[in-house]
Amino acid sequence: MSDDGEMYGDSSEMPTQKLNSLRITDLDDDDDEDGDVVPQAPVDILEDDDDDEDDDYEDQEPVSLGFLEKPKNSWSVRRELFPSIAGGTPAWLDPVNFPSGTSCLCDFCGQPLQFLLQVYAPLSQKESTFHRTLFVFMCTSMSCLLKDQHDQWKRRPEKASRSVKVFRCQLPRLNSFYSSEPPRNNGSDKPSTAGAVLCSWCGTWRGDKTCGDCRKVRYCSEKHQTAHWRSGHKVECRQPFLAPVTPESTSNAVSSDTQKVASKNIWPQFEIVHEDESEAENSEHEGFNKSLVSPSRVDESVKSLLETFEVGGDKKSWATFQERISRDPEQVLRYYRSVRSKPLWPLSSGQPSRMDIPRCNYCNGTRACEFQILPQLLFYFGVENNPDSLDWATIAVYTCEASCDESTVYKEEFAWVQLASQSTTVR
Repeated sequence: MSDDGEMYGDSSEMPTQKLNSLRITDLDDDDDEDGDVVPQAPVDILEDDDDDEDDDYEDQEPVSLGFLEKPKNSWSVRRELFPSIAGGTPAWLDPVNFPSGTSCLCDFCGQPLQFLLQVYAPLSQKESTFHRTLFVFMCTSMSCLLKDQHDQWKRRPEKASRSVKVFRCQLPRLNSFYSSEPPRNNGSDKPSTAGAVLCSWCGTWRGDKTCGDCRKVRYCSEKHQTAHWRSGHKVECRQPFLAPVTPESTSNAVSSDTQKVASKNIWPQFEIVHEDESEAENSEHEGFNKSLVSPSRVDESVKSLLETFEVGGDKKSWATFQERISRDPEQVLRYYRSVRSKPLWPLSSGQPSRMDIPRCNYCNGTRACEFQILPQLLFYFGVENNPDSLDWATIAVYTCEASCDESTVYKEEFAWVQLASQSTTVR
């Protein structure tokens, strides 16, 4: 953990196992008596990725590993507790001003994106990043993911098409939605204001559309309205009810509790807890001891997933990746606590150069890798290991180094997808 952990003054009041305040701008900051942030050189003027020093960054810089645990309580994943979670529905940081329009859709098939995970990672260097969460969504179609990987090689396209999207949201300590005091974490915490009405089918995106018959349920899209109708709402809709639900009454009734979601295809929800990699190597992970899954099943699943990565190419990259991951095979996320860190790539082919990582859409600043998502996550979600099933080698998430405040509330960041079977895609 970094010194950034004192979010609300006394760091002892904050949860000890969540991904809180992990980002450090530079390890040299601790040696600066004046506390000034050491400026980083612009990415574009640095040497290309072939530098020997760059190759060693991932080994030198600290890494926090993310593990999954079942939520300890029904209220522990509410948005007012600023959770890091995987699966289920998002705990929106700003519960009103969601991404909208085509932002919430897969750019290939047009389906609403499914929530993958969110990481709570506040920064102490700026007042505006007192609360800061990164949200990752993706299309569940492997066909779309293959197209995504192909299109990401197109440098600076006029309009990028993606099936994996990342959004960054940040708030100052004094804001309209939450208390400025630390949460009590005992089930009594409540948000300051109610959030927007969510889709009754996915529980993820804003429910801007209402069922024309019963007016009791709301949807983010016609696709989800159709899916709900076919799955049983056609019968429920014609049953008597007390009164139509208006947007005003629904808004007042919606609290921070996780709403009931009609879709059966939402991934199961877990909390993400963290442990420094150096510590994880010398101790058995606490969540793993709680029998989330049996050790033998984890080992078999990870072996099965990782074996698919070896498709020729550079065996050195594969061997390094396999050795590093095997130290803690139940990890699902690697969080990099320095902007100098590089992802741990499974394969040498399919890696981006610095020029392949686009600049921030809002301030034109450089982006750095903040974390990467490992395919072990799919095992916990119950995704079958079939040829057409969703799968990836790794997903690296790059965010604005300045964590800028410009423009929209939810700023879209960048995810680089490396696939096991398609990593040799030609640019």
